[in-house]
Amino acid sequence: MNDSISESASQNLKKIIESARRMGVELDESEALQWLAAMGSMRKEDDVAIDVRQGVFGHRITLLDFSPERLDYFRRVGKLVEFSDVPGLVETALALSGSAAQSRIQSYPGDADFFERVNIKAPTREEACRVLAKIMREKALSTARGDTYQLIEVKFGSYPQNVEHNGRLHKAGSPIAWTPAEIEAGRLSDTFVQGEPVEIGWEQAAHDPGWCKLDWVIADPIDQTLVNASNMLDVTWEAPDGKITPLDGYLDPYFQEVYLDAESIPIFTKLAKQVDSNALDDYVAALEKEVRKYVTASPNYGKAAKRMYNIFRLTGKYEEAAYLRELFDEPATVLYQVWSLIRTIDDTFTAGSSLPLHTLLSETDRLIVTVVDVLEGEKETEIVRMLLKLRSILGNEVPGQELSPQAEAARDEVINLVNNFFYEKLTGVPQIKEYLDRLAAQAA
Repeated sequence: MNDSISESASQNLKKIIESARRMGVELDESEALQWLAAMGSMRKEDDVAIDVRQGVFGHRITLLDFSPERLDYFRRVGKLVEFSDVPGLVETALALSGSAAQSRIQSYPGDADFFERVNIKAPTREEACRVLAKIMREKALSTARGDTYQLIEVKFGSYPQNVEHNGRLHKAGSPIAWTPAEIEAGRLSDTFVQGEPVEIGWEQAAHDPGWCKLDWVIADPIDQTLVNASNMLDVTWEAPDGKITPLDGYLDPYFQEVYLDAESIPIFTKLAKQVDSNALDDYVAALEKEVRKYVTASPNYGKAAKRMYNIFRLTGKYEEAAYLRELFDEPATVLYQVWSLIRTIDDTFTAGSSLPLHTLLSETDRLIVTVVDVLEGEKETEIVRMLLKLRSILGNEVPGQELSPQAEAARDEVINLVNNFFYEKLTGVPQIKEYLDRLAAQAA
């Protein structure tokens, strides 16, 4: 055993390796020990690390999971999703988050998730909100569609009261999702309060920006693949006296991001100093709340596993985290990507795609091959049948025929398999099962 690994940690790892073997998960003991040694050698004060060679930086633990293999690709996508600095007015720092930031351990990543800090210098909060509304609208309109990308929606503002929009009820305070057409018009369409028409404009939404996020579908013309790309903004207002205020009331911590440009270190450093001293505890508590939701009210054990990995690696449960690192590399986890990409195809098709049809067909063919490679028996037959029906609708482009019902049916089948896989692998490890049982009891 490595000298930097404590005896108790070594024993705990041995138990987890035994559980992994029993569950059919190939956990490489030497690699796990190397990772544990790297985690153990880090000092708490080494909070942020810089990879000078690659020109990236982020939380010390996060960088351990980041592979530069697809860095050029992510930087190209970043050119589409990022906001530009405006000297003296807007300064930004773009980062990868989610599975894109954990590329070393996730052979089958989901979406290309970006996170961007946007600091606006303005005399008043109202002016900062006005600037934010302007740059978000300009960004949305300028990237609404192209040969290799298409904007799906933008979250900006919060509903001021219970509102019915496009036939769905949205509670007061929930985020507003804008379509490209609504952004261009500058107002929501088909909106009612207690049956009476009401207008909510883009400028009105700016008064309470809330959760700001943009979502695109991007096609790779070389590989003929699709990916959901998103950019979640953490927007702050810097007053003339230097005081920094988050426009949504909360400054996000930096425990899960890999920043793509070393030149943004000054803005990152300035904002990082404002992060609350209890940020780690708050972050873990927020993740645990999500895990509780995904193992009780809205079962999705894949999402639960991804959040548990972040919890474990940030709270010293390194042996459990080492197991999850290997779990994400299992062939069956590619079904999580299949589940995500069915939604991507559906979003693109129903939006009247500007992307080439042959790209959608190629992506569907790839999903069919993936399912055949991973599954067998009745489940393989059923999901392939559904995917072939999706492909038929795409290929024929039947007027008035919706893809969504078929897409949702296929997604339901796939997520059921994903849930069963992760549930079995998570509850098969006593330490993790005990953790899940505790969270479930708290939810009850």
